[in-house]
Formats: sequence, C-alpha cells, structure tokens
Amino acid sequence: MNAIKDAVHDYVEVDGVVQDLLDTAAMQRLRYVKQLSTVRLVYPSASHTRFEHSLGVYHLARQALTHLGVEGARAEAVRAAALLHDVGHGPYGHQTERIIERHLGRHHDDVHHLFEDSELAAVLESHGLAPEVVANLIAGEGKLGQLVSGDLDVDRMDYLVRDAHHTGVPYGTVDPGRLVRVLRFVDDALVLEEGNVATAESLLVARALMNATVYRHHVSRIAGSMLERASETLLEETDLTAERFARMTDADLLSALRECQPTTDFAARLAERRLYKRAAWAELEAVPEWLLEADHDEVRELEDDVADRADVDSRSVVVDCPGRPSMPETETRVVVGGSVRRLHEQSPLVQGLQAAQRAQWRLGVYAPEADLEAVERAVSSVLALE
Repeated sequence: MNAIKDAVHDYVEVDGVVQDLLDTAAMQRLRYVKQLSTVRLVYPSASHTRFEHSLGVYHLARQALTHLGVEGARAEAVRAAALLHDVGHGPYGHQTERIIERHLGRHHDDVHHLFEDSELAAVLESHGLAPEVVANLIAGEGKLGQLVSGDLDVDRMDYLVRDAHHTGVPYGTVDPGRLVRVLRFVDDALVLEEGNVATAESLLVARALMNATVYRHHVSRIAGSMLERASETLLEETDLTAERFARMTDADLLSALRECQPTTDFAARLAERRLYKRAAWAELEAVPEWLLEADHDEVRELEDDVADRADVDSRSVVVDCPGRPSMPETETRVVVGGSVRRLHEQSPLVQGLQAAQRAQWRLGVYAPEADLEAVERAVSSVLALE
C-alpha cells in the first residue's frame, strides 16, 4: 500500500484498483483542471486541482465505508467511483458545464461514455469491477451511490474543507472526520445518526457562507461569464467539436481562445485579469419573472437587444442570471427521536439561511469599462431596473 501526502487529510492510503486508476490519462488530466476555476482570480492561493480533490473524496469514502461496515467488491466499486467522480468535468470545471450540457446533453457526473472500451474500463475490469456499476455510483444511483453523489456525499465534505483551506477563508471548516463517523443507512437512505442535527447544520452553514464569500464572489462570476461567452463563440467560429472541448484542460482552452480571432480579446482579458465591470447588479425582486425562467437563447437575445440600444458590439454585453436560489442541503436526513427527518423540518437555522441566500442573489450585466455607461442605461431601459 502506498500513501500520498495531502494538504488537507495528511496521508491518503491508496491500493488496489485506486492505485491503478491514478495512472490513467483520464485521472492525470485532472491535474490540469483547477478546482476553483475563476475563483483563483480573487483568492491567489486557490490553485488546487480536481486531481487532489478527487484523492480527498476517495479518502473520505474509504473512511465512511469502514464505519458503515461495507466491504469487499461493493466497497471497492465505491472507492473507484469516489476517485473518478470528477473525470467527466470539462475545462474550468463548473464554468463550462452549461455549455457541455447544451451541446452534448449530459452532466459531468454522467460518465458512461468515458467507460466504453476505454483505459478506465480496462483497469476496472482487471479488478473484477463492472464499469457500468461504477458509472452508476458516480451518478448517485442506488444505496451506496448516495455516498458519492447525494445530500450527504463525501464530495461536498471534501470540497468545503479543501476550498476553505486553499482560499484561507475560515467558513468552510466542517469536520469531515465526524461526519463520516455518524453516517448510517436507515431503510437504504443515508442519514446522520441520532444527536447530529448540529452536525448537519454545519454543512448547511459552511456551504451558505462559502457561497457568499467564495463561490459566488462577483469577480469570479464576471470572469466565469466571460469565459462561458468566449467558449460558446469558440465552438461557433471554429471546427472544434463539443466532444473535444469537453476533454480539454484549462490551459488547452485558454490557448484555443487566444488562437481564435473573435475570442482573442476575451482570452487576453482573462489571462491578464482585465475583466468587464458591472453595468447592472440587481436584487431578485427587481428582476422580471420571465428572465428568471429564460433559456440560453433568450438570454443571448437580451444581450443583443441591450448591445443594440447601447450601440456597442454584441460581445460587449454579458448577462449573468443565476438560477433561482436553492439550498439542497436542507434535504439532509437526520435521525431525531428515533425517526428520520429532513433538516428543514428540524433546524431553526434553515429559514434564516434561505432568506439570506435570497437577499444575496444578484443579476449581473457586465461590459468593458469604456462601454459601461451606455450599457448601464440600455439595460436599465430594457429591464426597467432601478
């Protein structure tokens, strides 16, 4: 058995199928996909990768399986799934996820296509594991799939504490050691055992605070929106396929953006942190209902309309409308008084955190500094914003 030194979990022990999977091209690619993509333009030390996060998720899955008493081939399949849970991510992780979903119709945790006659499949099969079973676990299917992708998954436990560690922000400091020790299955549902409402709340509070200070920081949102717009243009203006795009690394994508004339300026701005500025920054209640439900094409039409009214190039307007506020952690199940309850049924914190999330929600419209005033007037007119 080998041990890998980790900044968060100290030593991560690897053996069996995991040791062999680490050397596959699909896993090694994750060394070149940053975990926090454009957030590192805000927090310079946030340079960790999806490779080390994947090791951390595997490590916590291994501990959880031990405490749950899951052994043998079933445990080996979950360990493999935990390690491989991010191999479906495209360049810059979540920042390009919507593009891949629109073009290929799949989410990053749908990895069945990567396991078809591939190096990953060969390694799994050499250890007696069915690739289909591991792919299903990554998608969160079945009883044990909840450990990899669910309300109490080890993915969330690792990224909160890891992202907090590397950004230097103290808000994501949950206790994964305790969390994995109090996991239980009740009627095939993964729950926290009796007396752990506060443990469940810690996940909720950590995620809420990290969202506000890290994941949805306005600078990261601006850079991410610019990256998404540039990536869409790249696919429209070149012969790059969506399949190839989805397998790029961060550096591959930035290089491709530099070489494509319509996206050269975007690439330079992202590389040099010369980002667009906020022409609008509107609260949830100020945004028209239709925009909250708008699809990709409708948002692009809005951008063109604002650009026309402002008399600027269409690429000078980027609309960033997040989805409606949601907090899936409130569905976490915890045993209280001998019965399984959802956290939102038991915790007085939930309502306050949901209200805070709504209050923090913002629509963003971004433009180059030279076009800012014209775009601000135009977007205020089009959307009737104060």
